[in-house]
Amino acid sequence: MPAPLAGERAEWSAEFGRRFTVFVDTEEEFDWRAPLSRGNRQVTAMRAIPAAHARFAEWAVPLTYMADHPAVAEPAGADILRGVLADGRSAIGAQLHAWVTPPFAETLTPANSFAGNLPEGLEAAKLDALTSAITEATGAAPIAFRAGRYGLGRNSLRLLAERGYRLDSSVRAYYDYGGEGGPDFRSIGNAAFWRDGILELPFTTLFTGRARVGGTRLFDQLGRVPRGRGIAARLGLLSRVSLTPEDMPLSDVLEAIAVADGEGLRMLNFAFHSPSLAPGHTPYVRDAGDLRLFWRWWDEVLAALDRRSIRPASLHDVLAAATPSVGGGPGTHLTEA
Repeated sequence: MPAPLAGERAEWSAEFGRRFTVFVDTEEEFDWRAPLSRGNRQVTAMRAIPAAHARFAEWAVPLTYMADHPAVAEPAGADILRGVLADGRSAIGAQLHAWVTPPFAETLTPANSFAGNLPEGLEAAKLDALTSAITEATGAAPIAFRAGRYGLGRNSLRLLAERGYRLDSSVRAYYDYGGEGGPDFRSIGNAAFWRDGILELPFTTLFTGRARVGGTRLFDQLGRVPRGRGIAARLGLLSRVSLTPEDMPLSDVLEAIAVADGEGLRMLNFAFHSPSLAPGHTPYVRDAGDLRLFWRWWDEVLAALDRRSIRPASLHDVLAAATPSVGGGPGTHLTEA
C-alpha cells in the first residue's frame, strides 16, 4: 500500500487536543494455532463484554466494537452489543472475517483470508452481508471498518465509501503481511489520512529504544539477522510496539506512549480482541492470571494517558475533528494497486 501523499493527510481541529481511541475486534472464538475454519462461530466470550465495558466507562473511555458476522448472527451477541451501545458514546463498526462471512464462494486458503485478495464482486457481497447483519442486529449501520487480518485490497476503501462507511482502521502502521499473501504497510506511519473517500486511522505502532530513528529500515535489517530483533529489543536499541495489551509488555507500551507524546502525535489508536476478555480463547489471556495482567495493563496505560492529558475520543469525536489537508481531502487520490 503506498504511503499517503501530502494532500491526503488529515488535520485535527485545534480544540481536539491530544486524544486516544480504543477499538475492540469483536469476534468468534477459535484456536489461533489451527487453520481457519468456517465452523468457528461460538461467541461465548462476549458475555464478558458488559463488565469490561463498565470498567472502561469508569475511565470515561468509549469503545468502538468492530463486530464480525458471528458476533451479530448469534442473538446473544446482538443483545450484548445493543446493551453496551446504549451508553450513547460507544459505537458499532464492522470487521470482515472473510472465512466466516457469506457468501462462501471462495476456496478457504491463507491468501483468501485477506478479504482484499478476493474478486471485487465477492468482497463486495461479503461486505454487504456483514453490513446488513450488523444493522439488523444492533439497529445502527456501521460507519467504521476493519478488515480481518488487516486484509485491505485495491478495491476495499472504494467499496466501503460506496456503502456509507466513513472510517477504516485496517492499516497496521509499519507492519508487513506480504509473506502470508497480505498487504505491506511498512511505508505507512501513524498519521491519519484520506483515501478513496475514507478516513484511514492506522492502528498505532511506535519504534522505541536508543536506535528508534532507524525505524522500519533498521527493523527490516535486524529481521535478516538470526534473533536480531530480539537482541536489539533486550539491549534497549530498537523495539516495534503496537498499542495493545496483546503480546505488548506494559513497560514497552508506556515507553511508546512517552515517545508519541514527545513527538506530538495527536491521535493514538489502541485495539484488542474481544475473546481476550475471557480466559482460554486467545494466546494472550490463557488463564485467570493472564486476565489480571490484562486489566493491570489497562489500568496503568489509562493512568499514564490521563497524566499526560491525552483524553479519550469516541468514533464520532474522531470523525468530527478530522479535516482535509489544504488542497486534499476525501476522494482526492485513488488507491494504487
